[in-house]
Amino acid sequence: MLGFLTARQAGLDDPLRLRRAESTRRVLSLQLNHDRDVDRIHGNGINTIDIEVIEGRYMLSGGADGVIVIYDLENYTGKPQYTCKATCTVGRSNQHVHKFSVETVQWYPHDTGMFVSSSFDKTMKVWDTETLRPAEVFQFDGNVYCHHMSPIARKHSLIAVGTKNPKIQLCDLKSGSSIHVLQGHRAEILSVRWSPRYEHILATASADSRVKVWDVRRASGSLFTLDQHNGDKSKASSEAVNTAHNGRVNGLCFTGDGLYLLTTGTDDRMRLWNSATGENTLVNYGKVCNESRKGLKFTLSHGCSPEFVFVPCGSSVAVYALHTGELVTMLRGHYNSVDCCEFHPDYQRCSNMLV
Repeated sequence: MLGFLTARQAGLDDPLRLRRAESTRRVLSLQLNHDRDVDRIHGNGINTIDIEVIEGRYMLSGGADGVIVIYDLENYTGKPQYTCKATCTVGRSNQHVHKFSVETVQWYPHDTGMFVSSSFDKTMKVWDTETLRPAEVFQFDGNVYCHHMSPIARKHSLIAVGTKNPKIQLCDLKSGSSIHVLQGHRAEILSVRWSPRYEHILATASADSRVKVWDVRRASGSLFTLDQHNGDKSKASSEAVNTAHNGRVNGLCFTGDGLYLLTTGTDDRMRLWNSATGENTLVNYGKVCNESRKGLKFTLSHGCSPEFVFVPCGSSVAVYALHTGELVTMLRGHYNSVDCCEFHPDYQRCSNMLV
């Protein structure tokens, strides 16, 4: 560390190099924090969490009981031991609460005044954080498995929504209506992700074993469908055409620069793809335990070299090196299955929740 500081002070090193080195060191030394806990509000399992990027202070959680909770992660007590308190809750007594399991929650990317939740009650709700009342409610024909807003979009305000219907719905926050559908999958949509590099690029994963990449400005079909065999038909059966996994594809995650796309499937495999060409990079992560019957919410580190992937695996979280596939460590501490995890870039923490 002293060597990094000296080189930075002398102008021999890029200041970012020290930051990357420290971020990497912290990830490699991650362990269960015995001084920090989170209030237990949910009466059932937790399906989804999201940490806002404006201050990095507030965390959303959505549970199988339909309840949504906002936690304050900051410790202003000055004491080393601290329990993160719930600042507000959309509980069962709230007339606007979801009737069934909340599958995805997401903060509005540009401020904390709004967040979006989607549920098995066939609705997606856009919430006003101040009043905890929905400003807009979108109704769908089937259970909603996932939704995602672009973290960088300036020219559109679309939310991509995956439901039991194989068509991806694009809902416009400005008009309050579903303005377009993307057709091409043959089964329910389990995960959707906007690119953090290009605001019109969307990736979708389905129970039909396929992952498609779309440019939503085009009226025609998807740009391409990911092929685990990179076009080598001798390795695929005659019936399999451009499948990303040999099972349901239930997880998607772009790298921070948007150059790569990670996918997970119920074939217990995780694959890394070139997001521009759709090429399978053939990184071997080995067996990646995937017992989720719905979407698997995994995450990546930020500002590290190399980058790391955090994947729920049974009652633990597996940590892999992104580009080599090496299993770095297993984060243990839960007593039941972990369904989602998020990485806090400011504090170099991995938050994870039980099913």
